Amino acid sequence: MKFAAIDIGSNAVRLQITGILYSSKGIIFKKLEYVRFPLRLGREVFNEGQISHYQIERFLKLMKAFKLLIELYEVTDCMACATSAMREATNGREVIKKTKKDTGIEIEVISGEKEARMINDSITDHLDDKAYLHIDVGGGSTELNMYLNGEKRMSESFEIGSVRRLQQRENPEVWADIKKWVKNNLSGEVGKVIAVGTGGNINKMFDMASVKKGKTMSLRKLRSIQKQIAGMGLEERINELQLNPDRADVIVPASEIYISVMQWARATSILVPNAGLKDGMMKTMYKRNI
Repeated sequence: MKFAAIDIGSNAVRLQITGILYSSKGIIFKKLEYVRFPLRLGREVFNEGQISHYQIERFLKLMKAFKLLIELYEVTDCMACATSAMREATNGREVIKKTKKDTGIEIEVISGEKEARMINDSITDHLDDKAYLHIDVGGGSTELNMYLNGEKRMSESFEIGSVRRLQQRENPEVWADIKKWVKNNLSGEVGKVIAVGTGGNINKMFDMASVKKGKTMSLRKLRSIQKQIAGMGLEERINELQLNPDRADVIVPASEIYISVMQWARATSILVPNAGLKDGMMKTMYKRNI
């Protein structure tokens, strides 16, 4: 079996095609193709409330290109999910309808809660019975999940993300809401908490920290990397750190969310398993095809 997952985010749109292998060690999800395009739908939506005609045309071209790859790989199943930018765009339904007509790809606009549940499916294999606070920072929203003894206890989605922060479009009260949620849900029996980070920005910072896969990165190291990046200009980040332009301008605003949540949770380290929404989508497709 082969599955195609399309993650339509506020900063970038991603396509991953995965093959299912059966080995003596169990089921293996093998990545066959991965394409990430920095469309940044959130830039217009968070400012103007809708997606422009120009961006709609670019989006449709991208979906047509994805459709060709999906057909060439002869996938068994395809799933396309859109998050906060498409949720909030006043013409989002129009874009989805036109995409279906032009490409045959059906897009599901998922809620923040469903997004959190699907990301949950992608990270549970990386957790044990300790207390974990999962922090997923996207372009337009941040999802928090609390795990205790291997089970998810609490979950909440907040309208704050890297692109929304860059555009200065978040509600200032959201910071107080996040802090209150963390304080209320991490008291009493929870004890020491380990943070779990997902999202492209924390993955890049984890790579810069040169931490071994499966190990945690300290909050001190995360702060040090943030300070290093913040002290560089945009062109310097692109040339010296080899960051994509759409990563170079949002990585510091995104890191501020991770660091703030970790501080409120008194988490001194963060696990970065390199998993996210697209991986949760793969598991969803596998379950419905077996």
